[in-house]
Amino acid sequence: MSEPIETGGPACPMRGCDGMTLRDYFAAKAMAAMMTGDSYAQDWTDAKVAEWSYNAADAMIAERKSKEGQS
Repeated sequence: MSEPIETGGPACPMRGCDGMTLRDYFAAKAMAAMMTGDSYAQDWTDAKVAEWSYNAADAMIAERKSKEGQS
């Protein structure tokens, strides 16, 4: 079995709200930034854009987690 995906928890925590995860939020921001940049590959499929965006989000969450407890 594969390991569960680290989502980072809710993006905007509110009681009783299970909305988007931090992973989804980071992926959306990464996708928006990538698509407006000069280096955006116009021939990428939607699946490739999504894959890249979630890979970027996973890297952000991993980096964030590695810094927990550090001041």
